[in-house]
Amino acid sequence: MTKSSRRTWFTAAGTAVAGVAGLLLPVFGTAGAAQAADGGIHVSNGRVYEANGSEFVMRGVNHAHTWYPSETGAIADIAATGANTVRVVLSSGDRWTETSASEVSSIIGDCKTNKVICVLEVHDTTGYGEDGAAATLDQAADYWVGVKSDLQGQEDYVVVNIGNEPFGNSGYTAWTDATKNAIGKLRNAGIENALMVDAPNWGQDWSNTMRSNAASVFAADPHRNTIFSIHMYGVYDTAAEVQDYLNHFVNNGLPIVVGEFGDNHSDGNPDENAIMATAQSLRVGYLGWSWSGNGSGVEYLDMVNGFDAGSLTTWGNRFLNGANGISTTSTRATIYGGGDGGGDTGGTAPNGYPYCASGTASDPDGDGWGWENNRSCVVRGSAADTGSGGGDTGGTAPNGYPYCANGTASDPDGDGWGWENNRSCVVRGSAADH
Repeated sequence: MTKSSRRTWFTAAGTAVAGVAGLLLPVFGTAGAAQAADGGIHVSNGRVYEANGSEFVMRGVNHAHTWYPSETGAIADIAATGANTVRVVLSSGDRWTETSASEVSSIIGDCKTNKVICVLEVHDTTGYGEDGAAATLDQAADYWVGVKSDLQGQEDYVVVNIGNEPFGNSGYTAWTDATKNAIGKLRNAGIENALMVDAPNWGQDWSNTMRSNAASVFAADPHRNTIFSIHMYGVYDTAAEVQDYLNHFVNNGLPIVVGEFGDNHSDGNPDENAIMATAQSLRVGYLGWSWSGNGSGVEYLDMVNGFDAGSLTTWGNRFLNGANGISTTSTRATIYGGGDGGGDTGGTAPNGYPYCASGTASDPDGDGWGWENNRSCVVRGSAADTGSGGGDTGGTAPNGYPYCANGTASDPDGDGWGWENNRSCVVRGSAADH
């Protein structure tokens, strides 16, 4: 689609995409040369890690606390699905009832009790520049400064998502400076948590404003601890669009998550299968929208009916139990005792595969290759922990598949596609390497 058609449908569906934009109303190379933060949840070389060095890949669900504050069991219900993260909708008080400091503290406590990482976001910024009721990122930053005492000391458990979809389709060129200024305000106030920043254009960045300026925004954070969030709805209706966007960030050493997406939308039909498969292949986090409570025509985005964890919708079942879903790809944060099994600290082997969290326990035949979370892994220090195989240095092709560690030896028919460790791989430099 053209950019003009994007503008047309986003303007018409403005509130629909907001978070989907507020519909829940009751009715460069490695980025930055400075040292990344090394305490709590932090970014290093374009990946998200816990304080102990274990890589953390978000697999979670959005929950609309602001509009449904009485649904206090939602975080526990989401955690029970196996999700390792909950993104919680808060309000700065500029558009909806302010989420008080005591509520923030209670939400963080619920996340910790239920062993999930909390991503807390201010929703009032949704669609600024196009929606006259929206707050600025500066106003959102003021809110975070006001509750900083509830964030301090929680760096192992809480990511601060400064503002949801902070620009619509008007004035979005201001996103870069506004985002840098908001990051600066939080850091100057002493907020040390990992930060998350949403894209403009109702979160979907069809203008590539975030994509083009992410490196400079990342470098503007003195802690180099900012994660970028893309929301994937109708703009991302093909696998090629999904792969192109996510691969850009991964290939440039910039941390990215899919902060919102669904399986359908009035603005177009997102390719949820490609979103989930590509995120899994690239070790990129994703957070589905949303647990329950959607209205105004997008009720189909509810994962459960009426906040009833026992009543999954079609979307909820697909997201939780389908291919590349929560049930098979989510790993609990090690701060809660998950992920480390046999004591491995996580991370990625030179051949592009993750290290086995359970060490040799995942490798009964002793060849160095294990199987965890529905994919192959490498035992640290084993014969497989070389990255060389047939000479390839590992890594990921632009189409999201790993390069074949054994090069052409894995591709007998010469089409560029090989098969290693129970999954497809790409021969570097072949016709499939695009």
